[in-house]
Amino acid sequence: MSLPQQAARLALRTYQLSLSSLVGRQCRHWPSCSAYADQAIATYGVWPGAWMGFARFCRCGPFGTHGIDLVPGRLPENAAWYRPWSYGRWRGVEAPPLPEGSLLVCEEVEEPAPPPPPTPPAESRAETPPLVDFPFRAPPFRWE
Repeated sequence: MSLPQQAARLALRTYQLSLSSLVGRQCRHWPSCSAYADQAIATYGVWPGAWMGFARFCRCGPFGTHGIDLVPGRLPENAAWYRPWSYGRWRGVEAPPLPEGSLLVCEEVEEPAPPPPPTPPAESRAETPPLVDFPFRAPPFRWE
C-alpha cells in the first residue's frame, strides 16, 4: 500500500473515531460513506477511490439513494484519470443480487380466493329456524 493510500485511510479512520461519533449514526447507506470511501481507496487507489467516495457522499442526502451500496467490483469502462467524475456513480446503488427465494422480494401475488358456493334457489329454501334460542326467560321485546 502506497504512502498516499495510507495517509488517506488514516484521515478517514481519524474522522470515523472523532467527528463521526459527534455527528451521530444517521447514515442512509450500508456501509457508511466513510467506510465506502476507505474500501474504495484501499481497492483502487487514492484518485479513483476518493472520487468514488465523493460521489457516494453526494448521493447521501434527503432526496438521494439509500440501502445497501457496495464498492463496485471493477472500475467503470469510461473512467480516466483526466475525467475524475467518471469514476463515481452519481445515481443509483451497487446492491448485491437477491438470492433465489428471498423474502425481500415482494413481487409474488397471492392466489385469488375461491368463489363462494352457489346459493340454492328461493323455492327450495326451507323456513329458517330462529337464530337464538333463549334458555332463560324471554326478553320484554320481540325481534321482527
